[in-house]
Amino acid sequence: MDALDIVTNLQRVIPYYQAIFSADEHRVIGYEVLGRYRSEDGIVSLGPFFHDEAIPEEFRLEVDEVVTRKALDHFLLNDDHSLLIFLNQDANLLMMDRAESFLSLLFQYKEKGLSLDRIVLEINEPFFKGDFNQLSHLLTYIRTYGIRVALDHIGEHSSNLERISLLAPDILKMDLHELRKISSSYSYQDVLYSISLLARKMGATLLYEDIETSFQLQYAWQNGGRYYQGYYLAEPQSALLPADFLKDRLRQECHGFIQLEKKKLQILYNISEQFQQRVTALLSKYKKTASFDELISSLAAELSDVCFRIYVCDEDGFQKSANIFKKSHVWELQPEYYMKNWSWRPYFLENIVRMRSRKRGILSDLYGDIETGETIRTYSYPIDECHYLFIDLSYSYLFEHDAHY
Repeated sequence: MDALDIVTNLQRVIPYYQAIFSADEHRVIGYEVLGRYRSEDGIVSLGPFFHDEAIPEEFRLEVDEVVTRKALDHFLLNDDHSLLIFLNQDANLLMMDRAESFLSLLFQYKEKGLSLDRIVLEINEPFFKGDFNQLSHLLTYIRTYGIRVALDHIGEHSSNLERISLLAPDILKMDLHELRKISSSYSYQDVLYSISLLARKMGATLLYEDIETSFQLQYAWQNGGRYYQGYYLAEPQSALLPADFLKDRLRQECHGFIQLEKKKLQILYNISEQFQQRVTALLSKYKKTASFDELISSLAAELSDVCFRIYVCDEDGFQKSANIFKKSHVWELQPEYYMKNWSWRPYFLENIVRMRSRKRGILSDLYGDIETGETIRTYSYPIDECHYLFIDLSYSYLFEHDAHY
């Protein structure tokens, strides 16, 4: 499409609405407003028009204003005045007049009865070319009117965590498109996990977008997503949906997710209980060993079917034994690990306190082993008030027992 054709035929420019669903109520909580053009060949997206920097700014601003006005008029006529309205804005264009034209438009609709706390300003952080400190100040100013800020397509373009933190968004829209690519899904999950941790620290709400499969919806549900959006749930369309449009289906799918998660947790609980009994019996059997190195050597022979590394640390994280490590089915002591300190590891001291207070072992989350690169879990067990046993379980064992995910 020629840009001039669009600008000279603004009556053909229309808004489309893509529903956003909530995890807590399973209902529509808002819509993202998208630009469309009614051409001779049918409805086409205005996305390429808005993202083409070769098109003059005034053209893009004019068309965007038409889309926004028509959408806000539509929302004013709707009976549900709690719906959030996500409005896409190019941050580069927004900075040109310090958002004066954007805010002026919203103030006009405020006078017509639109509450500004329904507005979510959605910007695409990776494509902003200006000063992020200035953008941060502008967003802070915009928030004083009750407007929320969402950062779009987080993760898709290797988003900068420092910039995300600086902009302090209210909502992070996490892109799940990459999860469909088998070659990059695991590394991409690590990226999304890092961003989700940052969101939790900032108090930002997670909205997972581009959900096109049940698997992606399940991932969003498992990873702290409060809001969901994507073609799997609802495609963009010219009309608003009933609030309970997908309520029964979402409840049914979430029930399935809950059942699978409970099954997984039960498996992990059973494994932990089995190790509790097994390790308790083994420590009783070898309680007269002369040293921790002798103890882990004895345990290695008994636990060769489940693990590949065993060692002992004190309550401060200092290693009080060598490592015993299984290499090519042969156990070997590694004395160079004696007195290394592991208190810097995430959750190490927290788990020590948990074991001491509960006097029980703990099965860790999945994580990547630094030395082998293998995905593992560690079973930790309190030997006495001051010493703790660590048993690194092999991936093959976890896979066999459905504890690898």
